[in-house]
Parts: sequence; structure tokens; C-alpha cells
Amino acid sequence: MRASVATTIGIGAIVAVVAAALVQAAGDDPVMGAALSLSIPAQYRSLVQDAGNTCPEVTPNLLGALLTQESGFNPKASSPVGAEGVAQFMPSTWENHGIDGNSDGKRDVWDPGDAIPSAAKYLCDIAKDVKGVPGNAQSNMLAAYNAGSGAVKKYGGVPPYKETQNYVRSISALAGKTAGGGATATTNQAAAAISAASGMLGTPYSWGGGNPSGPSTGICCSPNGHSGKKIAGFDCSGLTLYAYAKAGISLPRTAAQQYAASEPVKPGDVRPGDLVFYGASPTSIHHVGIAIGGGWIIDAPRPGTNVRIDPMDTMTDLYAVARPVPHHNREI
Repeated sequence: MRASVATTIGIGAIVAVVAAALVQAAGDDPVMGAALSLSIPAQYRSLVQDAGNTCPEVTPNLLGALLTQESGFNPKASSPVGAEGVAQFMPSTWENHGIDGNSDGKRDVWDPGDAIPSAAKYLCDIAKDVKGVPGNAQSNMLAAYNAGSGAVKKYGGVPPYKETQNYVRSISALAGKTAGGGATATTNQAAAAISAASGMLGTPYSWGGGNPSGPSTGICCSPNGHSGKKIAGFDCSGLTLYAYAKAGISLPRTAAQQYAASEPVKPGDVRPGDLVFYGASPTSIHHVGIAIGGGWIIDAPRPGTNVRIDPMDTMTDLYAVARPVPHHNREI
């Protein structure tokens, strides 16, 4: 079913709210608000995603990187000095900071459902404790997790301990990686793309139309013979090209090329700003839109229409959802 005019107007207002919420979530730090893109064992992804938003200083990727460094996500890990579980809590630290994260009535350091939320809460507590110490807030928090808040306060930042400095560097570097090996669009960039696309709602469809600067006259001709030569507007990939140019990301021109310049995301990991592709294979992708959440996309559908809001299942051959990767292309 196509979106009605009334629905389109209502969703158009929602687009602005989505974009504003994404910007607010991202804050001033480009790392903050980023969705989980690090490669994490499937059974722990939702735990890390949820716990990784406990406070502004902790992101899902940073929490995932810390747990990777601490135990490699082994819930039975133990160390010679007595650290236990997936987050490697010392017994005394667990006693003071462990929580019943899965609400089953007990605190179990060996249960990732308790240990992962506890690790996030402990990081947030540490961040508060070292707030105001000079230097990067996340680096100081990680250093305090490793060496204690007292050492961070004493040295006015990451202490001059080789182990702690390597720990901070390793986790920070790992947190910046993605499963596909390239940094995907940030939450700020997704918000900017949605905002730019929503500003073009109602713009006419033009075959071959649209460039990084905005609407433009198109070319001749579509498979059905429609010409865009006399219409200033967008086709589907022209709209996404423009929207992400406003976000600081250069995409190639066609939908298939844009898919090759993006990293696929799993259905449960789709977030606003992701690109939604339609076709039977990577080389036959014929349409693309921008996800805005709730099963809706902004797109330039076809000749004779305008840029509008459509349901994600507007076409029956939805192929994949992917997140733009700056200056990165996969072969198709």
C-alpha cells in the first residue's frame, strides 16, 4: 500500500524529529552515539548495544572493544590474579559494582547478562570519578578501569604505565574498527543526510537528475522512455548522492555503485540514515532510499512522482540495507 498524502505529511514531520534526535544523541563528540559496528559474537550483540548506551562516555563499540580485550567474550575466563568472567571483574570490584543486569534475582559475575551491563555501569561510575581530569575523557576512563581512578588523578591523565598506555591505545583503536574493516557513516552524518533529504520532499522525480549541490535536470531516457532533460529534480540515487554529500560523504552516482560503496547491515542493526537497496543481485540493484526508522524510507520513487516518504516494502525485491563507507568500494 502506498503512503497516503496525510501519512506522508505526518511522516515528514517525523523525519525532522529523527534527524534532530540523532544529532542530539551524537553530541559534540563524533564517537558518541555511534551504533555498534564492531564484530561481536551474535549472542552478545544486543547486550553490548543496550549496555553501551548507559552514559555518554561509553559507546557500544568501546564496550565491545573492552570486552574483546579483557576476555575475547569468553564468559568462563579467569586470570592468574583472580579476575573473573567476560568482563574480568576482580571479586572485590564485583562485590561493589556488580548488578543484576538481567533481573533474574541474582548477581552472577559468570553470567554475561549481569557482567556486561555491570561493566558498562562501572565504566560510567569511573567516568564520573575522573571527570575534570585533563585529557581525553574516554582515555582517562579506560586508564582508570585498568589502573584505578587514583592513578589517573595523580598523574593528571593516563598514567605513565606501559601496560595502561597500551591498554588504552589498543581498546581505542579496536573501538574505531568495523566488521567490514572501514569506518561507516557516523550518527551525525546519518542525521545530516536525513535532514538534507527531508528538505527535498515534494521535489519532482527526474531521470538522471540530482547532484551533490541539489536538484538538476536529468537525461534521456529511462527504460520506459521517460526523459529528465526538462525536469529539475532527483532520481533515487541522485537524492541519496545529494543527501550524503551534505553529510560530508561522497557517494558514486548509481544505486548499484552506492551499494558497493557501503557495508551491509543485518536486519536487527538497521538504523536511520542507512541506505535501502532493491534488486535481485548487487549488479542489478535498481532503486535506493534512505531509512528513517519505523519501516519507512525517503526516496525518489519513479517518473511522474515527487520525493516522498514510502514504506520500506514499497517494492517487493528489497535486496539489502547498507551503511555508507567514506572512500571505500566493494567489487560487485
